Amino acid sequence: MTPAGQHAPELRAAARHLGRRRFLTGTGAAAALAFATNLPTAGVAGAAEMDAARVSDDPFTLGVASGDPQPHSVLLWTRLAPRPYEENGGLPAERVTVHWELARDPRFRRVVRRGTAPAHPEFNHSVHVEVDHVDADRTYYFRFRAGKWVSETGRTRTAPPAAGRTGLTLAAVSCQAYHDGYFTAYRHLAEDDVDVVFHLGDYLYEYAVNSVGGARKYTDRVLPDVFNRETQTLDDYRRRYALYKTDPDLRAAHAAHPFVVTWDDHEVENNYADDIDENGNPPEEFLLRRASAYRAYWENLPLRRPQRPTGSDMRLYRRVGWGRLAQFDILDTRQYRSDQAYGDGAHVPGPESLDPKRTITGASQERWLIDGWRRSRAVWNVVPQQVTFSQRKLDLNPVAKVSMDAWDGYAASRARVLAGAEAAGVDNLMVLTGDVHVGYAFDIKDDFDDPSSDVVGTEIVATSIASGKDGAERPANWETYMKANPHLKFYNGRRGYVTVGLDRRQARADFKTVSAVTTPGAPIVTAASFVVEAGEPGLRPA
Repeated sequence: MTPAGQHAPELRAAARHLGRRRFLTGTGAAAALAFATNLPTAGVAGAAEMDAARVSDDPFTLGVASGDPQPHSVLLWTRLAPRPYEENGGLPAERVTVHWELARDPRFRRVVRRGTAPAHPEFNHSVHVEVDHVDADRTYYFRFRAGKWVSETGRTRTAPPAAGRTGLTLAAVSCQAYHDGYFTAYRHLAEDDVDVVFHLGDYLYEYAVNSVGGARKYTDRVLPDVFNRETQTLDDYRRRYALYKTDPDLRAAHAAHPFVVTWDDHEVENNYADDIDENGNPPEEFLLRRASAYRAYWENLPLRRPQRPTGSDMRLYRRVGWGRLAQFDILDTRQYRSDQAYGDGAHVPGPESLDPKRTITGASQERWLIDGWRRSRAVWNVVPQQVTFSQRKLDLNPVAKVSMDAWDGYAASRARVLAGAEAAGVDNLMVLTGDVHVGYAFDIKDDFDDPSSDVVGTEIVATSIASGKDGAERPANWETYMKANPHLKFYNGRRGYVTVGLDRRQARADFKTVSAVTTPGAPIVTAASFVVEAGEPGLRPA
């Protein structure tokens, strides 16, 4: 054991970093130290390296992935887990050397870069390789090797150079509750011709998954009882990612396309707000859980070094460019938000929700977003984020209820952001959203309460991959929502994803849905298509 006081400087640094969060007491101090300093934990730091030849079973059960493409850099990911539901994925608490290759062809006849990377047990034997000095605007193929085992081949690509004008097709996905159905839409997405996938949150769900997989009707697979409880600890979150990432359709989508990810709430706990959970636990207790969830998130997703968490904090908002065509400002509307007004849920707007001091992004992220718009030279300024941005009245009453968890519960935040876009001269604003398990297409209005006010942007809401089970083409509230929200141009409750094609003239959104997720293998159809002309905001059917 480390002698008491040996890490006092690190503890003081962690305390300064965590500020008001006050959880450096008792056992919380040890956990905070381990997370906040990112130092190897006692007993593991001195562990010998494991000879990869000793790995007796395939360690690449969780697949491969890539993410956050840059003009001259790609980020490659894998995690070694020969027995993914066991502690450490079935490996000893020893580091393993992993070999990687990047090539211009899927048969690796033209390898352009190769190297090695350590898979540390402190990070659950995950590997994040940032390969720099590669050509811009090019497709690459990659794979990993550990001992005699070779991973499947992944495909990725770099972004165009800063002055590039290459067109882009993106996919937006969200909300993949394992217990609600099969990830059929991911199989179709793996075969779709897209350049990059934006995951808008709820990559996993913290709820218990029963021993037969919920809506998944397995005949030859029974899940361990360890999944039949809500995630709380670091081991819980790590195992839950392993459960999701053993899904063959999710693996196929990750192998086929680079992902740009952001979270919503269920990666930690339903509808949390900053250091406040939904059950009224003390902040210091919840922040320990949040630190575990954030660490597991980074370990299991293709994220770069600046996103590696420190304690219960993780800088997930960031910017990805696509030449002169598009600037993507990826937001985090969970970690810094004010608590939901009126106890959360649906409520009519009032003094609490309309308080100008309320924020859904936090002041620093809001300034970062608006400053980025001021400097942008892109045709399209796209904001991938979590919860519904446009006003969404939930009934036909004279004063309608709205969601206190969405931007409607943070009206001053939305007003500041829209004012910032106008001041920055953003002509082609597009917001990408997840969360609500349906597909929406909104015109963003200068004043949502005035139907004649100017259209200032477009919001595209991606339905869920599986959450909500099969859904319906026209949910029961379809007519109410369409009447209550004249700026809502499309509403569909099936599962699937949306693709958005961008060029210098227009954006085209195609809403793609499957008929069922409670049984596997459903075909995919395009439920609707819309276009927005550059410089002329407003959706119209394609």
